[in-house]
Amino acid sequence: MKASGNAVLRPARGFSLIEVLVTILILTVGLLGLAGLQSRALTSQMEAYQRSQALILLKDMADRINANRSDAASYVTTLGTGAVCPAAGLTVASVDLNEWCEALMGAAEVQSGANIGAMIGARGCIYQTVAPAAGVPGEYLVAVAWQGFNSTAIPAIDCGEDQYGDETKRRVVALPLTIADLN
Repeated sequence: MKASGNAVLRPARGFSLIEVLVTILILTVGLLGLAGLQSRALTSQMEAYQRSQALILLKDMADRINANRSDAASYVTTLGTGAVCPAAGLTVASVDLNEWCEALMGAAEVQSGANIGAMIGARGCIYQTVAPAAGVPGEYLVAVAWQGFNSTAIPAIDCGEDQYGDETKRRVVALPLTIADLN
């Protein structure tokens, strides 16, 4: 090949190697992004599983209180991880609280002798927000708290407050419950 003047043009060498290196770099960035996406998907799946478990336990206790409405005030308590479940006594409320506490601790699923069937650090709280009076129904708030994986807004309900280190990882679901005296 001849160019103008005495300079000789030579074919470019190594150009394919640069293309391959750029392609590998782009592919590596894409695979790292895919691995990060998979990690976020697994975390989100676990968060959703824990929330569904909490909702099941929340509804279970609300149904128990509603079924034993004449003794609803006996359910006001805080239960959960780190606490000893109350002994099942002679009253329906004490049996219900014991079973709910066991469920919060994960007793529904056991693997190698360890309870694994609940949320991380599950706690249950039952508050009486309005005391029952003549012609006025009692109002209660049933809440379940647990530790999540990602930071979110701090819940307004104090169930499980200061129990998980970082308040932005505390999750709470709650259900208001109105119990009228049907007698």
